[in-house]
Amino acid sequence: MTSPATYVPKSDRVVFGVFLMLGFCATAPILDVFAKLAADEIPVGQITAARFIVQAIIMVPMALYLDKTLAFGRKLLPALVFRALMLIASTYCFVAAIAVMPIADALAIVFVAPFILLIIGKYVYGEEVGPRRLSASIVGFIGVVLIIQPSFAAFGWVALFPLGTALCFALYMIGTRSLSRHMNTIAMQAHTAWIGAVLATPVLVWAQGSGIIDLDPVMPQGPFWWYLIGMGIFATISHLFMSFALAFAPSATLAPLQYLEIVSAVVLGYAFFGDIPNASAVTGMLIVIACGLYIVYREQKLAKQAQL
Repeated sequence: MTSPATYVPKSDRVVFGVFLMLGFCATAPILDVFAKLAADEIPVGQITAARFIVQAIIMVPMALYLDKTLAFGRKLLPALVFRALMLIASTYCFVAAIAVMPIADALAIVFVAPFILLIIGKYVYGEEVGPRRLSASIVGFIGVVLIIQPSFAAFGWVALFPLGTALCFALYMIGTRSLSRHMNTIAMQAHTAWIGAVLATPVLVWAQGSGIIDLDPVMPQGPFWWYLIGMGIFATISHLFMSFALAFAPSATLAPLQYLEIVSAVVLGYAFFGDIPNASAVTGMLIVIACGLYIVYREQKLAKQAQL
């Protein structure tokens, strides 16, 4: 597939990439709004499956149009299934959390994923991670505790679900790094969508009539159809924004902008649900953002030193 960046003058590519990344930050929390609205009547497992089904309906034809084929070697299937499983688990944990928690609080907790990636990189893959970035990760986790504490008191163990999202999303990113050497991001998203739908749907069939609250599917009524469809649409739109942004601008330039997603989540959470983060949560969010930005800065600096 020809890179979309080839159709934009070189002088404008970074600016266009930044614009697309801002589009991601604005639209990604919208899918969370739809998921939270749907959670009033729809089980978490059904919401999770709906996200992948709708995304597959959109992404597979788009990928076929752009790539002409979605063929891949059999050796890549385990990695694709692993990536889809991690995104299913990540989505399930996050939807379960925001069903009762403010979206911004849950999202801020999920932003420990880069810290988890650093730790996995150091202790699993033996990557060089200096004391400064490790210290920033530890401080970032302290920020997460400040966010979790009032939510845990109010909602119980479900307040820890975003940590499950962060861990699964970190593993999802590891799978993405591995697959990115063999296929483009649009193809990866299409495969993740249809594999996710194939894996999640049989669980709902099995759970039909079981009485398992989070899995036993129900027939959506009225606007709940639109909540499920809207979630899938905005999941697709937001991830396309990010995918194309990375085609125009380097990830080091775009990474700091991702924290603006928390701002969007605060605004939308207040507009739709009247959620206002308390002082402890705001302090934790600021700590997580500061530590995340510091890690991005250190990685940029080390990357420049490595090029010298």
